Amino acid sequence: MPKMTFISPDGKRTEVDAPTGLSVLEIAHRNDIDLEGACEGSLACSTCHVIVDEEDFDRLSEPTEEEEDMLDLAFGLTHTSRLGCQIIMSEELDGLTVTLPAATRNMMPQK
Repeated sequence: MPKMTFISPDGKRTEVDAPTGLSVLEIAHRNDIDLEGACEGSLACSTCHVIVDEEDFDRLSEPTEEEEDMLDLAFGLTHTSRLGCQIIMSEELDGLTVTLPAATRNMMPQK
């Protein structure tokens, strides 16, 4: 099974199993990693923003226009920023490392 590593804002590294077909957001939630995902992966917010390691970034598929629009709202955007709900784990992404930003910006209406 592929593995991936989450790096928290304080630098703590957590390596987890990353089942193929699950999103980085789903993997984070299964492993109690603090990645919000306010819209539950429906591509309507930027709270699952992650920063992909430079070496891994080129292994990802290109972001859609919708993802790029949501990323524009993300806090601490970098050139390797992606939304965790849009990165789907595969064998080719084994070893993926992502860093969680220091903060998120939740633009979702509160219920």
